[in-house]
Amino acid sequence: MNFIVLRKGSIIAILVAVLIISIGTVWSYSTKNSYPTVSLSDKPAKKQVIQLVTGEIKSKTPSGREIEAYRWDPGTIVVEKGKEVELRIYGVNGNEHPFYIEGTDVKGIVKKGKETVVNVTFPKEGTYRLICEMHETIENNGPMIAYIVVD
Repeated sequence: MNFIVLRKGSIIAILVAVLIISIGTVWSYSTKNSYPTVSLSDKPAKKQVIQLVTGEIKSKTPSGREIEAYRWDPGTIVVEKGKEVELRIYGVNGNEHPFYIEGTDVKGIVKKGKETVVNVTFPKEGTYRLICEMHETIENNGPMIAYIVVD
């Protein structure tokens, strides 16, 4: 008869592995419907609050020509259908960014050093674009477009 003999170190390694797997499993089930970028509160929020900033990327081509692009950061956000959303957009780069959200009547201007607050509710699922009117194309240092995914 062959018996499997486990040493003390092997038993400890197996117990540690089982403990890690157990903790990971419990954590994955407990965070399934959470919104860690919005709130870590146990109470469901009445509205989703999303922080965005304006950003600028600069580089040089091999010939030495400077190129730049403006961006919303983050470039993609996910919100709930039918829930009030508060977008808090802080102007970091660029003097001002007049914007609109496609499919809505939301318009505004983000100014450098200021925060613009926009409240909106999306009644339909889909992808909406937050577009800066000054930087819509590559020729205008864009496209400065963020995607709002409504689920």
